[in-house]
Amino acid sequence: MKKRNILTIAVLLITLMVHSQQPSAEAKVLLDKTYASFETSKGIRLTFRAATLGSDGSEQAAMEGTAFIKGDKFRLETNQMDVWFDGSTQWVLMKEVNEVNISSPTQDEITAVSPLALLGIYRNGYILTAPVSKTIHSRQVQLIRMVPAVGNMEYKEVEAAIDQKSHTLVQVTLTMQNGSKQRIDISDYNANHNFADGDFRFDKNGHPNVEIIDLR
Repeated sequence: MKKRNILTIAVLLITLMVHSQQPSAEAKVLLDKTYASFETSKGIRLTFRAATLGSDGSEQAAMEGTAFIKGDKFRLETNQMDVWFDGSTQWVLMKEVNEVNISSPTQDEITAVSPLALLGIYRNGYILTAPVSKTIHSRQVQLIRMVPAVGNMEYKEVEAAIDQKSHTLVQVTLTMQNGSKQRIDISDYNANHNFADGDFRFDKNGHPNVEIIDLR
């Protein structure tokens, strides 16, 4: 997948942590509990499977990886690339070409990759529907549908499935304005880690033969 699709995972991981102009009260309570688990944790590790869906719901492209999250810092590891973001600097390791791009994102770019920054976009941008009970991957979840309050949002619809007992994210499905869909399935969620800030910075000593391109 392209770099943008990789970084979209960060969007997917935070999309459920939103507030709405006209929320379902029950949905808001559930989302607040889910957000609190991210906010209070010193480190979250989870595995994910990201897929583009065909019109019949079948997977047409898929990617698996691991995400590490601490506040506005995160690290993504996939077969194609690894991404580090320490809150100000971003490193993207393109494994196929053995190259790292370093950048200092603008505020808009930070919003596109930082979970906490994304809160500013979605806090007042979506209307939440009341949760609906459903079974996904043999787990009982509450499915919350989100639709934009205005018509110029990037996503036409967002569906977030949250585990009824643990209040952790199980699945997110994004419907783009052009009708295409992306789905993220999340497993092995563990919020008991204690990550150091250095875990979210690229270590060039650990990658001695990588070409470094500084775009700052």
